[in-house]
Amino acid sequence: MISFAARLPAAICPIATLLMLTELNSIGAAGIAAGMLWTGQALGGPFLGRYADRRGHRPVLLAASLANAAAIAVFVVSALTEMPLVVQAALAAVVGLTVPQIGPLSRTRWVVLTDPADDKNQAGSRELTRRALSFDTAIDEVSFMAGPALAGVTVVLIHPAAGLILAGLVIAVFGTLFALHPTAPRGTPAQASSGARLLHPALVVLFAMALLQGMIWGSANAGTSALSAHLGDTGLAGLVWGAMAVTSSLTGLAITMRPITLDLTLQLRIAIAAQAVLLLPLLLVDGFVGATAAIAGIGFAVAPHLIAVFNLAEHVAPLERMGEAMALLGSGLIVGQGIAALAAGQLAQHSGHHGAFLLTCASGAGALFVALACVRPKFIDPYRAERLPKSELDEAVAH
Repeated sequence: MISFAARLPAAICPIATLLMLTELNSIGAAGIAAGMLWTGQALGGPFLGRYADRRGHRPVLLAASLANAAAIAVFVVSALTEMPLVVQAALAAVVGLTVPQIGPLSRTRWVVLTDPADDKNQAGSRELTRRALSFDTAIDEVSFMAGPALAGVTVVLIHPAAGLILAGLVIAVFGTLFALHPTAPRGTPAQASSGARLLHPALVVLFAMALLQGMIWGSANAGTSALSAHLGDTGLAGLVWGAMAVTSSLTGLAITMRPITLDLTLQLRIAIAAQAVLLLPLLLVDGFVGATAAIAGIGFAVAPHLIAVFNLAEHVAPLERMGEAMALLGSGLIVGQGIAALAAGQLAQHSGHHGAFLLTCASGAGALFVALACVRPKFIDPYRAERLPKSELDEAVAH
């Protein structure tokens, strides 16, 4: 419950920023500020993950949660007092930079909690870790469905700034509770993790998969918005887009309850192939019903794909740099969304929603190519990270 609530602000802030500045300023200003927020979040994520690995979750998450709440408050004041757009954009970037990496660090905690102290129970530990990460990925999907909905409701019913104010209050309270939770791992000193290589080929491939998944989301979202504008009801775009979150979160929860027994690399390849096929109906949609059905269908492949990506990251990333690795993949998703949203917006302006959806399908085809060319059943073994045994990690921290 704490983890779920603490990750809601990351889902609320982008849409709340768009809604607030569209109402108080202009849609152009809203796009610039939201883009700066996403950029800050993508850049800041890996650094916060790295510091959490080094210094422990408690001090880093506590500082980030309180700083994020303060940054949101100042950003809201800048919008309400009509400060120059450059100031508002800079403050939006600060909001992004200070977003606590609740999702990535929650997955890190599951990995640490399920990692055996010795090698005697590796098989059982792997299965437990796989189910835990599947559940956590499903929780992420639910949060990214609930966050925009909360932002929309509060803005419509209360005030244009209400969504961001809610996000600031939630992260101040639940971010603090998550930081102080007993499951928070202690840090690993720099000298203990200096030999742990992070950017080896396997993790680079997983980052590429996350980047392309983000591009699928960003372009599909832009296409949905363009279609809604074309049909004269932009408010329905959020409901159409929410259909993917519903099917994806339900699929993720189903996988948690009845885990897939396939090899993770095979699960990833099948999921991304299925997604590439499920994207094709987007090229034919011209109404809300068709768009909603197509978007919902894509969601059935999203959860198995992301579950495989994050589980494979657990296999290949060093335990003492797990937070940084998970945050890096999260940044890949964000960067992909930003790149595709910008490109798809231009395509939609010149070619309508079909132009944006064409980029969605091209991104899916690119992801399928990477999966087929680079991901193999023995994907992990050549690059498996050398992990310090828990006894050595504990000894390093103690000294």
